[in-house]
Amino acid sequence: MRELSVVITVLNERDNIEPLLAEIRKALNNIDYEVIFVDDGSSDGTQKKIREYADERNSLVELRKNYGQSTAMTAGIDHASGKYIALIDGDLQNDPSDIPFMLQKLKDEDWDVVAGNRVKRQDGMFLRKVPSKIANAIIRRMTGVYIKDYGCTLKVFKREIAEDLGIYGELHRFIPVLAKLQGASITQVDVKHHARIHGTSKYGLGRTFKVMADLITMVFFRKYIQKPMHLFGTLGFISLGLGLMINIYLLILKIMGQDIWGKPILILGLIFLIAGIQLITFGILAEINVRTYFEGTNRKTYQVRRIFNGQNEKLENS
Repeated sequence: MRELSVVITVLNERDNIEPLLAEIRKALNNIDYEVIFVDDGSSDGTQKKIREYADERNSLVELRKNYGQSTAMTAGIDHASGKYIALIDGDLQNDPSDIPFMLQKLKDEDWDVVAGNRVKRQDGMFLRKVPSKIANAIIRRMTGVYIKDYGCTLKVFKREIAEDLGIYGELHRFIPVLAKLQGASITQVDVKHHARIHGTSKYGLGRTFKVMADLITMVFFRKYIQKPMHLFGTLGFISLGLGLMINIYLLILKIMGQDIWGKPILILGLIFLIAGIQLITFGILAEINVRTYFEGTNRKTYQVRRIFNGQNEKLENS
C-alpha cells in the first residue's frame, strides 16, 4: 500500500496532462505516491497523452462514456491503493504543491478530511465567483457544515472516509457534507489557485441551479436520513392540524345556517387534510425503507473513530 493516492478526473484536458504530471512529480518527490487518472469520456486524445507521459506511479482508468465528475471520482477512489487519498482537478487550477502540507496536517492533527479554500480565486467574477459565494453561503446555512469553499476539489482524506463517501449523481460538490454524515472531522486550509491556461471550463452559470437541487437531497441526508418521520410527520401533522381547524370553522358556520359550499377556504381545508395524511404516510414508508436498508445490509447506524482498552487503542471504521 502506498502512502498517498492522488485521484484526478479529466475530461478533454490533453494540453494539461504533461505540465500537471511535472508539477505533481516535483511537489510529491518525498512521498510514496501514485496518481490515478480517471478519463470521463474525453474525445480530444487525453487518454493518449496520459499514456505518453505516464511512469510507474501513474495509472489510467478509462470510463466507457461521460458519467460526470462524481462517478469519475468514485471510480478513482475505488482503484486507489493509498493509505490517504487526495482529490485534485486536472485543469492546473489547483496546485499540487499544496498537497504535502495538507497531508502532513491531516496526519499530525488527526483530521479525517483536510479541504482546500481558494483564497485568491482566478475565475470570472460574475459567472463563477459571485454564484459560488451565494451557493456556499446557502449550503453552509442549510447543512450546518461550515466550509468556506465547497467548490474547491483539492482535498485530502483518510482512506476509510473516502471509500464510504457515496458520491452519486452530482454530489461531489457536497463531499464535506457526505464526510460529515460519517462523523468525519474536517478542517480547511488556504490553497493556491491559478487561472486556466489550456482547455475550456466545464462549469457554467447553470451549475448553480443543479447545486440548489442537490442541496435539498443533502439537507435531507444531513438531518433526516435516520429519522425521516421527523420531517414528513412534522409537516404532515401541521398540515392535518390546519385542515382540521379550517373544517371545524366551516362546520360551525354550517351549524349557524351559513352556506359554505363554493367557498375557497373549503377547498383549502380539504387540500391540507389530504396533504397531511399523505405526508404522514410517506413518513411511515420512509421509516420502513430506512430500517430495511440498515437491517437488510447489516450496516450500522453509527461509526467508531477509535477504541481504547486500557493498554492500547486502535482506529475503527464501523
